[in-house]
Amino acid sequence: MSAVKENEIATCIRKAIGTYLGDLDGEKPGELYSMVIHSVERPLIEIAIQHTRGNQTQAAELLGINRNTLRQKMKQYQIK
Repeated sequence: MSAVKENEIATCIRKAIGTYLGDLDGEKPGELYSMVIHSVERPLIEIAIQHTRGNQTQAAELLGINRNTLRQKMKQYQIK
């Protein structure tokens, strides 16, 4: 069996989190999961909206989420 090759996004995230943890200089990180999800989710939604020229139905399909969920996330992050 061959190992599954990590995609470019995963590689970037792995590097960024490794750097972040290294920069803490011994301090204990708090809520790392939440921080990463929030850091990634907003730009992901913004890019999907831009890519679909503001079409929320198409953006939701692109993201693989329900349109109502997309609208809730847009409200949460104040994305217009």
